[in-house]
Amino acid sequence: MATILESTLHELSAIQRRAVEWEDGSLLVLAGPGSGKTRVLTCRVAQLLDRSPDERFRVLALTFTNKAAHEMSSRVTTLTPGLEERADIQTFHGFCAQVLRQHGVHLGIRPDFAIYSRRTDCQAVLEDALGRDRPHLPGEDRRLLPRINALKARLVGTDDAEQWMANRSGVSRQDAGRVARAYRLYEDELRRANALDYNSLIFEAYKLFGFPAMARHYQTVYRHWLIDEFQDTNGAQYELLRRMAGQGYRQVFAVADDDQTIYEWNGASVRRISTLVKDFDCEVVQLPTNYRCPPRIVEAANRLVVYNVRRDKSKQLAEPAQQSHSIEDRQIRCRMFATDQDEVAGIASEIASQDIADRRHTVVLARTRALLESMRQALEEESVPATILTRRDDFVSPQMRWLVACLKQINRPLDRRNMVTLVETFSSFSPMSLDVDDLMARSAAEGVTFLSVWADMAQSADLSSPATEIVASISGLTAGEMKPASAIKQILGHLRSDEFDEDLKDDLSAWQRLSSEIRTAIGRASLDRFLQELELRSKEPVPAPGAVSLATIHGAKGLEFDIVYVIGLVEEILPSWHSVKKGDGSAALEEERRGCFVAITRTKQRLILSWARQYRGWGKQPSRFLGEMGFTNDDSRGALRGAHSR
Repeated sequence: MATILESTLHELSAIQRRAVEWEDGSLLVLAGPGSGKTRVLTCRVAQLLDRSPDERFRVLALTFTNKAAHEMSSRVTTLTPGLEERADIQTFHGFCAQVLRQHGVHLGIRPDFAIYSRRTDCQAVLEDALGRDRPHLPGEDRRLLPRINALKARLVGTDDAEQWMANRSGVSRQDAGRVARAYRLYEDELRRANALDYNSLIFEAYKLFGFPAMARHYQTVYRHWLIDEFQDTNGAQYELLRRMAGQGYRQVFAVADDDQTIYEWNGASVRRISTLVKDFDCEVVQLPTNYRCPPRIVEAANRLVVYNVRRDKSKQLAEPAQQSHSIEDRQIRCRMFATDQDEVAGIASEIASQDIADRRHTVVLARTRALLESMRQALEEESVPATILTRRDDFVSPQMRWLVACLKQINRPLDRRNMVTLVETFSSFSPMSLDVDDLMARSAAEGVTFLSVWADMAQSADLSSPATEIVASISGLTAGEMKPASAIKQILGHLRSDEFDEDLKDDLSAWQRLSSEIRTAIGRASLDRFLQELELRSKEPVPAPGAVSLATIHGAKGLEFDIVYVIGLVEEILPSWHSVKKGDGSAALEEERRGCFVAITRTKQRLILSWARQYRGWGKQPSRFLGEMGFTNDDSRGALRGAHSR
């Protein structure tokens, strides 16, 4: 009987099979929307493991979201049960955190470092750093965090920052010196707190691989490297890969699509794919078949994307795998409305008329969050539940932020900044006010941890349920009478008793999902490792059953739905005002076109495009992308040239 892996390999197309079975050297797989690139990646990992059951080397696969890493890990486990532990599948930042936990001591980084992924935490670090040097730096330097982040993203260290900025046009030597000094103080404060911010994870790992022995070690341990969504890599991530590889490593398997490069504002580049081919001497395989979208949508996407003059002329256009049929005219339609309010109301009414079962397979995409908020309100007026899909770097409810602060305090007993968060979040949902300075003074006098003093003071306060019960659980934990897992389980049980707090319900849903994902990814983890994984993952809740999804175009990348609505297709929205001002052929306008390409290729069955003549009272013209896709303005429905009318 054939194994699951054998059966899956048999289902691949000839070109997919060629990519999966690539023998030696670097390979770039150009994989368009719906071309089965995740199946190719996971089959590639599984086959590498299956062909070497008695060997000890590992396979490294890097992607950009924990959701993608989780999906790939699950598939590899299904294909090669018992061998999945040799596959290290995670995000770039997760991989760098792992490297630094294991080897960061060579850079003076202790393994139990905290990760500050939230801007508010990083801003507080900068303000603390400047506070220590107040006579030398003016108050406006508290606004320098974005410039510090930009330096790190370009792998510019504190020693080189002043000269690097001074060499750039428009930056005075005085300003360069001011930013460089704030940067140095900020880094010193992070080290004092044994913490790394998000950009530091890539930068410090890059420094670490500057040791040739470290690079050789990872080339030996990870004999094969796979990179998902390579077109999304920024400059720092690519330089990290180059430094890891050194001069001789050439076992890189990258999957990319230049037509889906939509993060140039974040450092991605449509040219980086050609740089990879040159630097790693890659062979190129193309997967042009689109198994996801109906033929009419593939045709519209092809018409659209060829308007980009920077597009590689050797790149093949997509070919639909689905057969044409008699209802082609229903695959893609365009709606025109008088105003933006009419648009969202009309789309909401159309969605409300669908079968309820179809709603969870429906998404509304827009260029801006403001349009999505209007869309959500219109759906609510139709009694249709809707969820905006967005990354959340922190929990929303004070209860869950308090719980995470407690766990961090156990792991880092002398963390004063975290203790302030713990005290403030608890007081926001329970009537107990404590002076943090008094608490810390008592801790020093009694020789016990901050958290032990807080628990003792909280137990003496007049609290109501469930605060009394959760304080008792923390007291048992600090006294050594309970283990963290047991205390967490008790606290979550008490928090679930609050049936009226919607933010808390969402956070509990997110916690359950995250706990499951982390267990799947790393098994039973220490508290320290669990908290680091938690910090790197988005905290959005699981969407309600039957809810319509709403997402920005950038947020929808990598997703697919049966029915896709794209709203706001007018000049100065999609494409954006900024890109329109840049003009035809500009990089900005081409990126907007790629964004539209990504949006329309999310659909598996039907695509509905819409626009209005006015937005917020301002007259608008239909997006040029509609004409490029083949739409005319002959009637209010907007017929696609060559399609039958309904």
